[in-house]
Amino acid sequence: QVQLVESGGGLAQAGGSLRLSCAASGGTFTDYSMGWFRRAPGKEREFVAGSSAAIGATYYADSAKGRFTISRDNAKNTVFLQMNSLKPEDTAVYYCAARNKFYLGPYSSADTFRYWGQGTQVTVSA
Repeated sequence: QVQLVESGGGLAQAGGSLRLSCAASGGTFTDYSMGWFRRAPGKEREFVAGSSAAIGATYYADSAKGRFTISRDNAKNTVFLQMNSLKPEDTAVYYCAARNKFYLGPYSSADTFRYWGQGTQVTVSA
C-alpha cells in the first residue's frame, strides 16, 4: 500500500507563491504516476496537475497552466506542486494522489487514482 502525506499548505496573499510537497511511502515511487487535485468549499473535487512516471509528461488544468508546476524527486519519493501568482479562487484543500504508471485513463479523472493523501489547506487572501 502506498501512503501519501502532503505538506506546505498555508496562507498566502494574492500574487504570492506556495510549494506543496507530497511524500510517498510503502511502494516503489517510480512505479506511480502522480496527481494533484483540489476541493474548494461547496465545490466538486477538481484536477489540478498530473505527472506521468511512464513517459515523463506533465498535465495541467486550464486554471493551473502558466502558474503551477508539478515536479517529482524520485530520490526523495516526493512530488511537488509549485504554485505562483496565486488567486483567491485557488483557495481549497489540495490532495496528492497516485496510480500505477501503466494506467491509461485520463489524469483529470479522480477515479483513476487509487491512493490519496489527507490533504493540505491552501488559503489565498485578496
